[in-house]
Amino acid sequence: MTKFKLSMITGALLASSAAFAQVTAITGATVHTATEQGTITNATVVIEDGKIKAINPQNMAADITVPAQGLVLTPGFIGSMNQLGLVEVGAVARSRDASDEKAGLDFDPSYAFNPRSSLIPYARKGGITQNVVAPINWDGVYSGLAFTADLSGDFESITDKHTALVIDLGARSKGSRALSFQQLVDKLEGQTAKLKKSEDKKEDKKADKPSGEERVLTQLLEAKLPLVIDVNRAADILQVIKLKTQFSLDVIIRGGSDAVLIADKIAQAKIPVIVSGVSNLPSDFDAMHASLENAGKLEKAGVKVLLSVFGDGSHNLYQLRYDAGIAVSNGMSFDNAIKAVTSNVADAFAIDGGKIAVGQRADLVLWSADPFELSTHVEKVWINGEEVSTQSRHDKLRDRYTTDSALPHAYTK
Repeated sequence: MTKFKLSMITGALLASSAAFAQVTAITGATVHTATEQGTITNATVVIEDGKIKAINPQNMAADITVPAQGLVLTPGFIGSMNQLGLVEVGAVARSRDASDEKAGLDFDPSYAFNPRSSLIPYARKGGITQNVVAPINWDGVYSGLAFTADLSGDFESITDKHTALVIDLGARSKGSRALSFQQLVDKLEGQTAKLKKSEDKKEDKKADKPSGEERVLTQLLEAKLPLVIDVNRAADILQVIKLKTQFSLDVIIRGGSDAVLIADKIAQAKIPVIVSGVSNLPSDFDAMHASLENAGKLEKAGVKVLLSVFGDGSHNLYQLRYDAGIAVSNGMSFDNAIKAVTSNVADAFAIDGGKIAVGQRADLVLWSADPFELSTHVEKVWINGEEVSTQSRHDKLRDRYTTDSALPHAYTK
């Protein structure tokens, strides 16, 4: 290699390193930390190398200064339990990759994730910076493995391929939910016995390689993989609590329409609950106590609440902040609503982010005002310390069809 080429490469590496080490300071912001520190007014947050380097430092040397002038700064919101990046148009089968008839509990849909989905920039406009993407199984119990991705749009945006196992133990169109519970218990007991047998024969080098299902079950039994259980009825939730106790599982409940009936038991079992902020009517006989007040009631009972967009969350993840605002207007505290879309989600799924604290991943959103208000909009977004665009396909279409042109109204030059 010539000295000239070596010099060129060295210079490029130094320039790249300098760009990555760029320091950004957001000054004069009202910061909702989503931590015990609560809200800090007129605060300065410093970002470097993808992390929050300092909050209100005595001395600051920044390459970029963003004067917030009282605007609101929050951690990036974290969506969960939707198919963002696995579906583009729900009615077009060839654009759906979130389920498969042959899929088992070790189904890994992250192989099909599309970080360039047009739905991702739209979700980002709603302050979403990370998302737990979940597979679905319309007819069975085991949906498969959820994964975590940031919303940067980069091809390397998946941050965790195995975030949780997702199953449904609620009402069935055919058959009995009792069999679903029984079969899950049988699987867990069977894998427990296999692990004990394997432990007794550590020196047996001819032991069979564990299957994908066995590896997932082992992770569950070792509490290294959360188990998200879709369930609503209070009686079923009590069975879930017994399941958690029997096998020492890391359990998260999704749905929980009747959770308010046994909120004290859920809090005692330390089980987080993913709820909708807009479920106000019973959807079936399992959800007779659906109410806009449920998030606030669970919060007051000591349950860790996570807010999620139910229904078509892939296309409507943008509205997560509105759902949180509805929860606040129906009894949930503002601070806990912030946590329900940031730090609570991060804690439940072991995600890096969701808090504004020194050393945390720098996923931040600067808002024009209260993020839960309809008229508020996103000013700036940072994902992993890098500022990202807030423009979506919707904005491009608006600009295209409102631009003055000599062509007919639907066209533009």
